[in-house]
Amino acid sequence: MTVLSFDEQGVDVVYQDVEFRLERELIEEAIEKSYPNVTDHEVLKIVDEDPTLTGEPRRIQDIIG
Repeated sequence: MTVLSFDEQGVDVVYQDVEFRLERELIEEAIEKSYPNVTDHEVLKIVDEDPTLTGEPRRIQDIIG
């Protein structure tokens, strides 16, 4: 299971029992969008090659609101 915890500067990730951080700038470069407009599903796709996506994608702006 992958756990994503969002804040204004990036995302804390737990993936296969490994904890790491994706900084805002890295996410913006990878997705080619401004950080607030990136969705949780897009971040999950950076972390996991074949993620199980459930529910509607949510923009980071709405998550950290």
